[in-house]
Amino acid sequence: MDFYRLLTHTLVDIYVGEENSHYPLHEKLLCYHSPFFASIFYNKSNSSSRTKEFGLPEVEDAAFALFVGWLYARALRSPDEENDIGPLLDLYFLATKLQIAALQTDIVDTVRAYYHNNETYPGLRRVQYVYANTDEDNVMREMMVGSVARYLTLSDSIPEHWANALKKNGQLSVDIIRSIQEWHLEARNVPDARDASVDRGRNGFKGAVGFSHVEGNSEMEYVKEESEEEEEEKSHVNGNGVA
Repeated sequence: MDFYRLLTHTLVDIYVGEENSHYPLHEKLLCYHSPFFASIFYNKSNSSSRTKEFGLPEVEDAAFALFVGWLYARALRSPDEENDIGPLLDLYFLATKLQIAALQTDIVDTVRAYYHNNETYPGLRRVQYVYANTDEDNVMREMMVGSVARYLTLSDSIPEHWANALKKNGQLSVDIIRSIQEWHLEARNVPDARDASVDRGRNGFKGAVGFSHVEGNSEMEYVKEESEEEEEEKSHVNGNGVA
C-alpha cells in the first residue's frame, strides 16, 4: 500500500518502558505493519480501540525508538562496529513480539551483511543472547548458528569458550550439525574415518594427536570470530569507554 495513504488523521498513543515514553503514531500505518497492534486497536471489544492508547512497560525505549524510525523510513542504519549489533538484536526481538515480519527480515539481512562484509563471525555472547530470546526455527537463530558452524568447521581448533558452551548447550550443538547437513556436501568431499587408505585427520595441529588437541587452542589463522570482549578492551585502551 502507498505510504502516504497510511498517514491518516487518526493517531494512537503508545507508552513505552518504565518511564512511559510517549510515541504518537499513525494508527493505520502502525496496524498495517503490525498484526499485534491491529488486534488491539481494531478489536472493538478492547478498550484500547476506544481510548487509542496502549502501554508497553516491558519494552526498552531504545528498541522502540529504532522501530519508529524504521516504521516511517522503512530503512535501518548499517552497523559501524560490533557494538551496534546489540541494539539491532533488541529491535529484532521487539519485531518478533509485534509480529512484523518485514522488519525481522530487514534486521537479519543487516546483521548478516555486517558479519559478511567485515569477514568476521558472531561471538558466543551474541549467539547465547539470541538463543535466550528466540524459539527453534527462528531465522536470526538459524543465521547465527549457520555462521558459527562455518567458523568452527574452517578452524584448526575450537576455542575453549566455544568448547565449554557446546558441552553445556546440547541444542546449540545439535543445531550446528543441522546447519552443516544443510550444506549437502558430496560424500567424496568428506573424509571417511572407516577408510584406512586415506588421511583421516588424526594428526592435528603441530603434530598433536586426537580430538583433545582442538580444544583450547587459540592459534586460529584461517578465520576470526568477532569478540565483544576484545571490542571492550580496545575501547578502554583508546579511552573511549564501553559503548
